[in-house]
Amino acid sequence: MEYTHLGRLGLTVSRLCLGTMNFGPLTSEADSHAIMDRALEHGINFFDTANVYGWKKGEGVTEQIVGRWFAKGGGRREKVVVATKVYGEMGDWPNDSRLSARHIRHACEESLRRLQTDHIDLYQMHHVDRDTPWEEIWQAMEQLIREGKVLYVGSSNFAGWHIAQANEVARDRHLLGLVSEQCLYNLNDRMSELEVLPVCLAYGMAVIPWSPLAAGLLAGVLQKMEEGTRRAREDLRKAIEEKHDRLETWEKLCAGTGEEPAHIALAWLLANPAVTAPIVGPRTPEQLDGSLRALEVTLDEETMGKLDEIFPGPGGPAPEAYAW
Repeated sequence: MEYTHLGRLGLTVSRLCLGTMNFGPLTSEADSHAIMDRALEHGINFFDTANVYGWKKGEGVTEQIVGRWFAKGGGRREKVVVATKVYGEMGDWPNDSRLSARHIRHACEESLRRLQTDHIDLYQMHHVDRDTPWEEIWQAMEQLIREGKVLYVGSSNFAGWHIAQANEVARDRHLLGLVSEQCLYNLNDRMSELEVLPVCLAYGMAVIPWSPLAAGLLAGVLQKMEEGTRRAREDLRKAIEEKHDRLETWEKLCAGTGEEPAHIALAWLLANPAVTAPIVGPRTPEQLDGSLRALEVTLDEETMGKLDEIFPGPGGPAPEAYAW
């Protein structure tokens, strides 16, 4: 396994982050535990979850599965940098969601209980809350940090100016500020290159891309459908229809390299100096095993150029992407 610092921090994490969103809804608890055990065997020490995962409001199903795995002992909790999230709707009452100080405190206590741990390594705001002032948010986070319940604070799905705004208020309070941003970023979705990646580099923040395979679109979906090994969901079918020619060119390029499309897609992310650790969300231990191949793939300049032709980005960082 390869390791790197989480942005500007001294904290060291694996170059692949284990995503747990499938744990519960798509992967049984036994298989989820097997995947986490396999991750440790491979040296993956960075796990990502969220209080809303499991998709049963207020239950935190996925966090509970991770917590019961931690409770097995054997150094499991000590070996893992665990990241979870706050913002989503956890009940039907007015303050059961978003980023008020009240909800942040309550949500953190509940996540700690479900995860069966005394602290969260990386507590991420799952979305920006435009109705809550940053002073209130940072006051709540500062209190959790003071109590030792949270070590670091990150963001997810923030715009570049949200990240800058949050960090400047944190600076005024003499806080470390945001240490990471978890954003949608893959070959098919490159909007983050405009402002999110540049601001993260400027503030020394880690970038943790979610959906690195574009919900399966970049995982050789055409070939798998032709072989009958995959049935596409309705939303994926629509994307395949819209991008069929592009995907066909993409899969031919991958075949020419002798590598699986999923490995090329992950290797492309790993080659970006702004990227810390793409989140892989395996449904089986075998899928996790396969993801590690991406760490061994080096893309040459010609291949990188062809990928830009197939999946052109926004044109680089702003404002040069759309102005002089």
